[in-house]
Amino acid sequence: MSEFAQLDATAQAELVSSGKAHPRELAEAAIERIERINPEINAVISPLFDRGLALADSKELPDGPFRGVPFLFKDLDATTEGEPFHGGMRFLKRIDWHEDHDSYLAAKFKAAGLVSLGKTNTPELGVMVTTEPKSYGPSRNPWNTGHSTGGSSGGSAAAVAAGMVPVAHASDGGGSIRIPASECGLVGLKPSRGRISLGPDRNDYWAGCVTSHVVSRSVRDSAAILDCIHGPMPGDPYAAPAPRGPYADEVTGRPGRLRVGFMTALPGGGELNGECRRAVEETAALMAELGHETEQAHPPAFDEGEEFQAAFMTVVTSWTASAIGELEARTGQTIGADELEPGTAFFAEMGRGISAVEYVDRIKWLGGYTRRMGAWWGSGYDLLITPTLAGPPPEIGELIPDEDDPAGKSDKILSLIPYTPAFNATGQPAISLPLAVWENSGLPLGIQLVGDYGREDLLLGVSAQLEEARPWADRRPALFG
Repeated sequence: MSEFAQLDATAQAELVSSGKAHPRELAEAAIERIERINPEINAVISPLFDRGLALADSKELPDGPFRGVPFLFKDLDATTEGEPFHGGMRFLKRIDWHEDHDSYLAAKFKAAGLVSLGKTNTPELGVMVTTEPKSYGPSRNPWNTGHSTGGSSGGSAAAVAAGMVPVAHASDGGGSIRIPASECGLVGLKPSRGRISLGPDRNDYWAGCVTSHVVSRSVRDSAAILDCIHGPMPGDPYAAPAPRGPYADEVTGRPGRLRVGFMTALPGGGELNGECRRAVEETAALMAELGHETEQAHPPAFDEGEEFQAAFMTVVTSWTASAIGELEARTGQTIGADELEPGTAFFAEMGRGISAVEYVDRIKWLGGYTRRMGAWWGSGYDLLITPTLAGPPPEIGELIPDEDDPAGKSDKILSLIPYTPAFNATGQPAISLPLAVWENSGLPLGIQLVGDYGREDLLLGVSAQLEEARPWADRRPALFG
Protein backbone atom coordinates (compact mmCIF):
# COMPACT_ATOMS: atom_id res chain seq x y z
CA MET A 1 0.00 0.00 0.00
CA SER A 2 1.33 3.44 -0.93
CA GLU A 3 1.87 5.76 2.02
CA PHE A 4 0.22 8.53 0.00
CA ALA A 5 -2.95 6.44 -0.51
CA GLN A 6 -3.64 6.57 3.22
CA LEU A 7 -3.72 10.39 3.23
CA ASP A 8 -6.69 12.56 2.44
CA ALA A 9 -6.37 15.50 0.05
CA THR A 10 -5.70 18.00 2.83
CA ALA A 11 -2.79 15.92 4.14
CA GLN A 12 -1.34 15.44 0.66
CA ALA A 13 -1.56 19.18 0.01
CA GLU A 14 0.31 19.81 3.26
CA LEU A 15 3.14 17.54 2.08
CA VAL A 16 3.51 19.62 -1.06
CA SER A 17 3.27 23.01 0.66
CA SER A 18 5.86 21.96 3.27
CA GLY A 19 8.28 20.68 0.63
CA LYS A 20 8.09 17.09 1.89
CA ALA A 21 6.69 15.86 -1.43
CA HIS A 22 6.70 17.11 -5.02
CA PRO A 23 3.50 17.13 -7.11
CA ARG A 24 5.13 14.67 -9.51
CA GLU A 25 5.71 12.19 -6.66
CA LEU A 26 2.04 12.29 -5.76
CA ALA A 27 0.99 11.97 -9.41
CA GLU A 28 3.32 9.04 -10.11
CA ALA A 29 2.16 7.21 -7.01
CA ALA A 30 -1.50 7.76 -7.95
CA ILE A 31 -0.86 6.55 -11.50
CA GLU A 32 0.77 3.40 -10.14
CA ARG A 33 -2.31 2.76 -7.98
CA ILE A 34 -4.69 3.38 -10.89
CA GLU A 35 -2.78 1.05 -13.20
CA ARG A 36 -2.69 -1.67 -10.55
CA ILE A 37 -6.26 -1.49 -9.21
CA ASN A 38 -8.31 -0.15 -12.11
CA PRO A 39 -8.39 -3.44 -14.08
CA GLU A 40 -10.39 -4.91 -11.20
CA ILE A 41 -12.88 -2.09 -10.66
CA ASN A 42 -13.03 -0.14 -13.97
CA ALA A 43 -13.29 3.28 -12.39
CA VAL A 44 -11.04 5.30 -14.75
CA ILE A 45 -12.12 5.09 -18.38
CA SER A 46 -9.96 7.85 -19.93
CA PRO A 47 -6.44 7.90 -18.46
CA LEU A 48 -4.72 11.25 -19.06
CA PHE A 49 -1.48 10.50 -17.30
CA ASP A 50 0.89 12.40 -19.61
CA ARG A 51 -1.12 15.60 -19.25
CA GLY A 52 -1.25 15.16 -15.50
CA LEU A 53 2.49 14.58 -15.17
CA ALA A 54 3.25 17.55 -17.39
CA LEU A 55 1.09 19.77 -15.20
CA ALA A 56 2.66 18.39 -12.01
CA ASP A 57 6.09 19.34 -13.38
CA SER A 58 5.00 22.72 -14.71
CA LYS A 59 5.75 26.07 -13.16
CA GLU A 60 2.22 26.99 -14.27
CA LEU A 61 0.63 24.59 -11.77
CA PRO A 62 -1.62 26.97 -9.78
CA ASP A 63 -0.60 27.64 -6.22
CA GLY A 64 -4.03 26.85 -4.82
CA PRO A 65 -4.91 25.17 -1.51
CA PHE A 66 -4.68 21.71 -3.12
CA ARG A 67 -1.58 22.28 -5.22
CA GLY A 68 -0.27 18.98 -6.55
CA VAL A 69 -3.04 16.72 -5.21
CA PRO A 70 -4.08 13.98 -7.69
CA PHE A 71 -7.67 14.25 -8.91
CA LEU A 72 -10.12 12.71 -11.38
CA PHE A 73 -12.99 14.27 -13.30
CA LYS A 74 -16.28 12.46 -13.73
CA ASP A 75 -16.97 12.11 -17.46
CA LEU A 76 -20.16 14.15 -17.16
CA ASP A 77 -21.22 17.71 -16.25
CA ALA A 78 -17.77 19.38 -16.06
CA THR A 79 -16.10 19.78 -19.45
CA THR A 80 -12.30 20.03 -19.70
CA GLU A 81 -10.56 21.67 -22.63
CA GLY A 82 -9.02 19.31 -25.16
CA GLU A 83 -10.04 16.16 -23.27
CA PRO A 84 -12.50 13.35 -24.04
CA PHE A 85 -16.12 13.82 -23.07
CA HIS A 86 -18.32 10.79 -23.62
CA GLY A 87 -21.01 11.01 -20.93
CA GLY A 88 -21.30 7.23 -20.79
CA MET A 89 -22.49 7.18 -24.41
CA ARG A 90 -21.39 4.75 -27.11
CA PHE A 91 -22.18 7.49 -29.62
CA LEU A 92 -19.71 10.01 -28.18
CA LYS A 93 -17.13 7.31 -27.65
CA ARG A 94 -17.48 6.20 -31.28
CA ILE A 95 -16.83 9.68 -32.65
CA ASP A 96 -14.13 10.28 -29.99
CA TRP A 97 -15.72 13.56 -28.90
CA HIS A 98 -13.43 16.09 -27.18
CA GLU A 99 -14.53 19.34 -25.58
CA ASP A 100 -13.01 22.67 -26.57
CA HIS A 101 -13.32 24.54 -23.27
CA ASP A 102 -13.28 24.26 -19.50
CA SER A 103 -16.53 24.68 -17.64
CA TYR A 104 -16.41 27.22 -14.83
CA LEU A 105 -16.34 24.36 -12.35
CA ALA A 106 -13.43 22.62 -14.09
CA ALA A 107 -11.51 25.89 -14.11
CA LYS A 108 -12.07 26.28 -10.36
CA PHE A 109 -10.88 22.75 -9.65
CA LYS A 110 -7.75 23.48 -11.66
CA ALA A 111 -7.20 26.83 -9.94
CA ALA A 112 -7.25 25.00 -6.61
CA GLY A 113 -4.09 23.23 -7.79
CA LEU A 114 -5.64 19.79 -8.28
CA VAL A 115 -3.84 17.65 -10.87
CA SER A 116 -6.29 15.68 -13.01
CA LEU A 117 -5.14 12.24 -14.14
CA GLY A 118 -8.19 11.24 -16.15
CA LYS A 119 -11.94 10.75 -16.42
CA THR A 120 -14.14 8.35 -14.46
CA ASN A 121 -16.92 6.03 -15.56
CA THR A 122 -20.57 7.12 -15.50
CA PRO A 123 -23.90 5.71 -16.75
CA GLU A 124 -25.23 7.03 -20.03
CA LEU A 125 -26.21 10.70 -19.52
CA GLY A 126 -26.23 10.05 -15.77
CA VAL A 127 -29.77 8.69 -15.72
CA MET A 128 -29.08 5.41 -13.89
CA VAL A 129 -28.33 4.82 -10.21
CA THR A 130 -25.70 2.22 -11.07
CA THR A 131 -22.57 2.78 -13.17
CA GLU A 132 -22.79 0.05 -15.80
CA PRO A 133 -22.77 1.74 -19.22
CA LYS A 134 -22.49 -0.36 -22.37
CA SER A 135 -19.88 2.09 -23.59
CA TYR A 136 -17.30 1.15 -20.95
CA GLY A 137 -18.75 -1.68 -18.88
CA PRO A 138 -19.55 -1.72 -15.17
CA SER A 139 -17.57 -0.06 -12.43
CA ARG A 140 -17.16 -2.48 -9.54
CA ASN A 141 -17.30 -1.80 -5.84
CA PRO A 142 -13.85 -2.11 -4.24
CA TRP A 143 -15.52 -3.54 -1.10
CA ASN A 144 -16.94 -6.41 -3.17
CA THR A 145 -16.48 -6.43 -6.93
CA GLY A 146 -19.72 -8.32 -7.46
CA HIS A 147 -21.65 -5.22 -6.37
CA SER A 148 -22.46 -1.84 -7.85
CA THR A 149 -20.67 1.40 -7.01
CA GLY A 150 -23.90 3.36 -7.35
CA GLY A 151 -24.49 6.07 -9.90
CA SER A 152 -24.09 8.30 -11.56
CA SER A 153 -20.75 9.22 -9.92
CA GLY A 154 -19.89 5.56 -9.48
CA GLY A 155 -16.51 5.66 -11.21
CA SER A 156 -15.37 8.56 -9.06
CA ALA A 157 -16.58 6.88 -5.89
CA ALA A 158 -14.85 3.60 -6.73
CA ALA A 159 -11.58 5.42 -7.45
CA VAL A 160 -11.63 7.34 -4.16
CA ALA A 161 -12.75 4.37 -2.09
CA ALA A 162 -9.91 2.29 -3.56
CA GLY A 163 -7.36 4.97 -2.73
CA MET A 164 -6.46 5.80 -6.34
CA VAL A 165 -6.96 9.50 -5.58
CA PRO A 166 -8.10 11.19 -2.36
CA VAL A 167 -10.98 13.11 -3.95
CA ALA A 168 -12.77 13.13 -7.30
CA HIS A 169 -15.37 15.23 -9.06
CA ALA A 170 -18.97 14.09 -8.68
CA SER A 171 -22.38 15.47 -9.59
CA ASP A 172 -25.91 14.93 -8.32
CA GLY A 173 -29.30 15.26 -10.01
CA GLY A 174 -31.28 12.73 -7.97
CA GLY A 175 -28.71 11.37 -5.53
CA SER A 176 -25.70 10.82 -7.79
CA ILE A 177 -23.15 12.07 -5.25
CA ARG A 178 -24.83 10.57 -2.18
CA ILE A 179 -25.76 7.16 -3.65
CA PRO A 180 -22.18 6.23 -4.67
CA ALA A 181 -20.84 7.72 -1.42
CA SER A 182 -23.19 5.43 0.51
CA GLU A 183 -22.34 2.31 -1.51
CA CYS A 184 -18.56 2.93 -1.45
CA GLY A 185 -18.16 4.20 2.12
CA LEU A 186 -17.37 7.85 1.41
CA VAL A 187 -18.41 11.38 2.32
CA GLY A 188 -20.73 12.81 -0.33
CA LEU A 189 -22.06 16.37 0.03
CA LYS A 190 -24.68 17.67 -2.40
CA PRO A 191 -24.53 21.47 -2.14
CA SER A 192 -27.50 23.82 -2.21
CA ARG A 193 -28.98 24.87 -5.51
CA GLY A 194 -27.03 27.82 -6.86
CA ARG A 195 -23.95 27.15 -4.72
CA ILE A 196 -21.96 25.77 -7.69
CA SER A 197 -22.08 27.46 -11.08
CA LEU A 198 -23.04 25.24 -14.03
CA GLY A 199 -21.80 27.81 -16.56
CA PRO A 200 -20.92 28.77 -19.11
CA ASP A 201 -22.95 26.09 -20.90
CA ARG A 202 -25.95 25.93 -18.59
CA ASN A 203 -27.96 28.22 -16.36
CA ASP A 204 -29.34 25.18 -14.61
CA TYR A 205 -29.95 21.54 -15.51
CA TRP A 206 -32.89 19.26 -14.80
CA ALA A 207 -34.84 22.36 -13.71
CA GLY A 208 -32.31 23.19 -11.01
CA CYS A 209 -31.98 19.65 -9.65
CA VAL A 210 -28.37 19.10 -10.79
CA THR A 211 -25.32 20.32 -8.90
CA SER A 212 -21.69 19.26 -8.54
CA HIS A 213 -19.02 18.80 -5.90
CA VAL A 214 -16.74 15.85 -4.96
CA VAL A 215 -16.70 12.52 -3.20
CA SER A 216 -14.06 12.30 -0.48
CA ARG A 217 -12.84 10.23 2.45
CA SER A 218 -12.94 13.05 5.02
CA VAL A 219 -15.34 15.83 5.95
CA ARG A 220 -12.51 18.36 5.99
CA ASP A 221 -11.71 17.64 2.34
CA SER A 222 -15.34 18.17 1.30
CA ALA A 223 -15.43 21.44 3.23
CA ALA A 224 -12.13 22.82 1.95
CA ILE A 225 -12.88 21.94 -1.67
CA LEU A 226 -16.29 23.58 -1.40
CA ASP A 227 -14.40 26.73 -0.38
CA CYS A 228 -12.50 26.50 -3.68
CA ILE A 229 -15.42 25.98 -6.05
CA HIS A 230 -18.52 27.73 -4.66
CA GLY A 231 -19.81 31.11 -5.70
CA PRO A 232 -21.72 32.65 -8.61
CA MET A 233 -20.22 33.36 -12.00
CA PRO A 234 -21.23 36.00 -14.58
CA GLY A 235 -24.63 35.25 -16.03
CA ASP A 236 -25.74 32.76 -13.40
CA PRO A 237 -29.54 33.05 -12.96
CA TYR A 238 -29.41 32.73 -9.16
CA ALA A 239 -26.98 32.06 -6.34
CA ALA A 240 -27.17 30.44 -2.92
CA PRO A 241 -26.77 32.74 0.11
CA ALA A 242 -23.15 33.60 0.84
CA PRO A 243 -21.63 31.48 3.63
CA ARG A 244 -20.91 33.09 6.96
CA GLY A 245 -17.23 32.22 6.59
CA PRO A 246 -14.90 29.56 5.18
CA TYR A 247 -16.48 26.12 5.18
CA ALA A 248 -13.17 24.66 6.38
CA ASP A 249 -13.65 26.57 9.64
CA GLU A 250 -16.91 24.72 10.31
CA VAL A 251 -14.98 21.46 10.63
CA THR A 252 -12.96 22.71 13.58
CA GLY A 253 -15.83 24.56 15.23
CA ARG A 254 -18.81 22.96 16.92
CA PRO A 255 -22.50 23.59 16.23
CA GLY A 256 -24.71 24.53 19.14
CA ARG A 257 -27.53 22.33 20.38
CA LEU A 258 -29.63 21.36 17.35
CA ARG A 259 -33.16 20.08 16.93
CA VAL A 260 -32.97 16.94 14.82
CA GLY A 261 -35.71 14.78 13.31
CA PHE A 262 -35.06 11.24 12.14
CA MET A 263 -36.98 8.81 9.92
CA THR A 264 -37.34 5.11 10.67
CA ALA A 265 -39.95 4.44 7.97
CA LEU A 266 -40.17 4.87 4.23
CA PRO A 267 -41.74 8.07 2.88
CA GLY A 268 -45.47 7.41 2.94
CA GLY A 269 -45.18 5.16 5.98
CA GLY A 270 -43.92 1.90 4.49
CA GLU A 271 -41.71 -0.40 6.53
CA LEU A 272 -37.99 0.33 6.27
CA ASN A 273 -35.32 -2.35 6.04
CA GLY A 274 -34.31 -3.34 9.57
CA GLU A 275 -30.60 -2.60 9.16
CA CYS A 276 -31.34 0.85 7.74
CA ARG A 277 -33.68 1.55 10.63
CA ARG A 278 -31.07 0.43 13.14
CA ALA A 279 -28.40 2.62 11.53
CA VAL A 280 -30.66 5.68 11.68
CA GLU A 281 -31.56 4.99 15.32
CA GLU A 282 -27.89 4.58 16.24
CA THR A 283 -27.03 7.85 14.51
CA ALA A 284 -29.87 9.63 16.31
CA ALA A 285 -28.66 8.19 19.62
CA LEU A 286 -25.12 9.37 18.88
CA MET A 287 -26.45 12.85 18.09
CA ALA A 288 -28.24 12.85 21.44
CA GLU A 289 -25.01 11.84 23.19
CA LEU A 290 -23.36 14.82 21.51
CA GLY A 291 -25.94 17.12 23.11
CA HIS A 292 -28.52 17.52 20.35
CA GLU A 293 -32.28 17.19 20.74
CA THR A 294 -33.52 14.28 18.63
CA GLU A 295 -37.02 13.02 17.92
CA GLN A 296 -38.75 10.82 15.40
CA ALA A 297 -40.11 13.41 12.96
CA HIS A 298 -39.93 14.36 9.29
CA PRO A 299 -41.57 16.84 6.87
CA PRO A 300 -45.17 15.78 6.15
CA ALA A 301 -44.62 16.68 2.49
CA PHE A 302 -42.03 13.92 2.27
CA ASP A 303 -44.94 11.48 2.23
CA GLU A 304 -46.28 12.87 -1.08
CA GLY A 305 -44.30 10.18 -2.87
CA GLU A 306 -46.46 9.32 -5.86
CA GLU A 307 -47.05 12.94 -6.84
CA PHE A 308 -43.39 13.74 -6.37
CA GLN A 309 -42.21 10.84 -8.51
CA ALA A 310 -44.53 11.86 -11.34
CA ALA A 311 -43.27 15.44 -11.27
CA PHE A 312 -39.61 14.50 -10.90
CA MET A 313 -39.72 11.97 -13.74
CA THR A 314 -41.35 14.57 -15.97
CA VAL A 315 -38.27 16.72 -15.43
CA VAL A 316 -35.74 13.90 -15.92
CA THR A 317 -37.33 12.48 -19.07
CA SER A 318 -37.88 15.90 -20.68
CA TRP A 319 -34.29 16.96 -20.10
CA THR A 320 -32.99 13.59 -21.33
CA ALA A 321 -34.81 14.08 -24.63
CA SER A 322 -33.43 17.62 -24.81
CA ALA A 323 -29.87 16.45 -24.07
CA ILE A 324 -29.95 14.00 -26.97
CA GLY A 325 -31.15 16.72 -29.33
CA GLU A 326 -28.47 19.09 -28.05
CA LEU A 327 -25.71 16.54 -28.67
CA GLU A 328 -26.96 15.88 -32.18
CA ALA A 329 -26.88 19.62 -32.88
CA ARG A 330 -23.39 20.06 -31.43
CA THR A 331 -21.85 17.07 -33.20
CA GLY A 332 -23.77 17.43 -36.44
CA GLN A 333 -24.68 13.74 -36.34
CA THR A 334 -27.82 11.72 -35.68
CA ILE A 335 -27.75 9.39 -32.70
CA GLY A 336 -29.14 6.08 -33.86
CA ALA A 337 -31.68 4.24 -31.75
CA ASP A 338 -29.26 1.33 -31.53
CA GLU A 339 -26.65 3.63 -29.94
CA LEU A 340 -28.83 4.47 -26.93
CA GLU A 341 -29.29 2.12 -24.01
CA PRO A 342 -32.85 0.88 -23.46
CA GLY A 343 -33.42 2.98 -20.35
CA THR A 344 -32.12 6.16 -21.98
CA ALA A 345 -34.17 5.61 -25.13
CA PHE A 346 -37.26 4.96 -23.01
CA PHE A 347 -36.71 8.18 -21.03
CA ALA A 348 -36.20 10.18 -24.21
CA GLU A 349 -39.37 8.78 -25.77
CA MET A 350 -41.33 9.68 -22.65
CA GLY A 351 -39.81 13.16 -22.60
CA ARG A 352 -40.74 13.87 -26.21
CA GLY A 353 -44.35 13.03 -25.38
CA ILE A 354 -44.67 15.64 -22.63
CA SER A 355 -46.35 18.88 -23.63
CA ALA A 356 -45.02 22.29 -22.62
CA VAL A 357 -48.14 22.89 -20.52
CA GLU A 358 -47.72 19.58 -18.70
CA TYR A 359 -44.06 20.36 -18.03
CA VAL A 360 -44.85 23.79 -16.61
CA ASP A 361 -47.62 22.35 -14.44
CA ARG A 362 -45.20 19.81 -12.97
CA ILE A 363 -42.63 22.54 -12.28
CA LYS A 364 -45.31 24.53 -10.48
CA TRP A 365 -46.15 21.48 -8.38
CA LEU A 366 -42.50 21.03 -7.45
CA GLY A 367 -42.40 24.68 -6.40
CA GLY A 368 -45.24 24.08 -3.97
CA TYR A 369 -43.61 20.87 -2.77
CA THR A 370 -40.40 22.78 -2.05
CA ARG A 371 -42.29 25.26 0.11
CA ARG A 372 -44.14 22.50 1.97
CA MET A 373 -40.87 20.69 2.64
CA GLY A 374 -39.12 23.88 3.70
CA ALA A 375 -41.89 24.68 6.18
CA TRP A 376 -40.66 21.81 8.39
CA TRP A 377 -37.24 23.41 8.77
CA GLY A 378 -38.97 26.76 9.16
CA SER A 379 -40.92 25.35 12.11
CA GLY A 380 -37.74 24.96 14.13
CA TYR A 381 -35.95 21.81 12.99
CA ASP A 382 -32.28 22.07 12.02
CA LEU A 383 -31.55 18.66 10.52
CA LEU A 384 -33.25 15.56 9.17
CA ILE A 385 -31.62 12.10 9.41
CA THR A 386 -32.53 9.37 6.93
CA PRO A 387 -30.76 6.38 5.44
CA THR A 388 -29.12 7.42 2.19
CA LEU A 389 -30.53 4.31 0.52
CA ALA A 390 -33.30 1.90 1.48
CA GLY A 391 -31.26 -1.21 0.69
CA PRO A 392 -27.73 -2.53 0.23
CA PRO A 393 -25.54 -1.96 -2.84
CA PRO A 394 -27.15 -4.09 -5.56
CA GLU A 395 -25.28 -6.77 -7.43
CA ILE A 396 -23.84 -5.92 -10.84
CA GLY A 397 -26.61 -6.22 -13.44
CA GLU A 398 -29.44 -6.18 -10.92
CA LEU A 399 -30.75 -2.74 -11.95
CA ILE A 400 -30.01 -2.81 -15.69
CA PRO A 401 -33.22 -2.82 -17.80
CA ASP A 402 -33.80 -5.60 -20.30
CA GLU A 403 -33.74 -4.70 -23.98
CA ASP A 404 -37.36 -5.72 -24.43
CA ASP A 405 -38.60 -4.20 -21.15
CA PRO A 406 -36.83 -0.87 -20.59
CA ALA A 407 -39.14 0.09 -17.70
CA GLY A 408 -39.00 -3.31 -16.04
CA LYS A 409 -36.57 -2.34 -13.27
CA SER A 410 -38.21 1.01 -12.45
CA ASP A 411 -39.95 -0.13 -9.27
CA LYS A 412 -36.77 -1.76 -7.95
CA ILE A 413 -34.74 1.37 -8.69
CA LEU A 414 -37.24 3.73 -7.11
CA SER A 415 -37.56 1.52 -4.03
CA LEU A 416 -33.80 1.83 -3.49
CA ILE A 417 -33.70 5.66 -3.62
CA PRO A 418 -36.77 7.05 -1.81
CA TYR A 419 -34.70 9.52 0.23
CA THR A 420 -32.38 11.32 -2.21
CA PRO A 421 -34.24 12.93 -5.18
CA ALA A 422 -36.53 15.07 -3.03
CA PHE A 423 -33.66 17.32 -2.00
CA ASN A 424 -32.53 17.85 -5.57
CA ALA A 425 -36.01 19.19 -6.24
CA THR A 426 -36.04 21.40 -3.13
CA GLY A 427 -32.45 22.53 -3.66
CA GLN A 428 -31.46 21.79 -0.06
CA PRO A 429 -27.97 20.59 0.90
CA ALA A 430 -27.64 16.95 1.92
CA ILE A 431 -24.68 14.78 2.84
CA SER A 432 -24.12 11.02 3.02
CA LEU A 433 -21.74 9.82 5.75
CA PRO A 434 -20.20 6.33 6.07
CA LEU A 435 -21.48 5.70 9.58
CA ALA A 436 -22.62 2.08 9.28
CA VAL A 437 -22.14 -1.23 7.46
CA TRP A 438 -24.45 -4.02 6.36
CA GLU A 439 -23.98 -6.82 8.88
CA ASN A 440 -24.21 -9.76 6.47
CA SER A 441 -21.91 -8.39 3.75
CA GLY A 442 -19.76 -5.75 5.42
CA LEU A 443 -20.65 -3.35 2.59
CA PRO A 444 -21.01 0.34 3.51
CA LEU A 445 -24.35 1.78 4.64
CA GLY A 446 -24.57 5.57 4.38
CA ILE A 447 -26.60 7.91 6.56
CA GLN A 448 -28.04 11.08 5.01
CA LEU A 449 -28.25 14.40 6.85
CA VAL A 450 -30.34 17.17 5.30
CA GLY A 451 -30.16 20.84 6.19
CA ASP A 452 -32.21 23.90 5.40
CA TYR A 453 -31.48 25.69 2.14
CA GLY A 454 -28.06 27.33 2.18
CA ARG A 455 -26.89 25.61 5.38
CA GLU A 456 -23.92 23.59 4.19
CA ASP A 457 -22.06 25.16 7.11
CA LEU A 458 -24.32 23.37 9.58
CA LEU A 459 -24.11 20.05 7.74
CA LEU A 460 -20.32 20.17 7.63
CA GLY A 461 -20.00 21.12 11.29
CA VAL A 462 -22.25 18.28 12.46
CA SER A 463 -20.62 15.83 10.05
CA ALA A 464 -17.19 16.64 11.46
CA GLN A 465 -18.58 16.13 14.95
CA LEU A 466 -19.90 12.70 13.96
CA GLU A 467 -16.65 11.80 12.19
CA GLU A 468 -14.72 12.56 15.36
CA ALA A 469 -17.13 10.60 17.54
CA ARG A 470 -17.29 7.57 15.23
CA PRO A 471 -14.18 7.66 12.96
CA TRP A 472 -14.19 5.86 9.65
CA ALA A 473 -10.71 6.74 8.29
CA ASP A 474 -9.29 3.30 9.04
CA ARG A 475 -12.21 1.42 7.53
CA ARG A 476 -11.03 0.49 4.04
CA PRO A 477 -12.14 -1.94 1.33
CA ALA A 478 -10.26 -5.06 0.33
CA LEU A 479 -9.04 -3.30 -2.81
CA PHE A 480 -7.21 -0.25 -1.48
CA GLY A 481 -4.05 1.62 -2.37
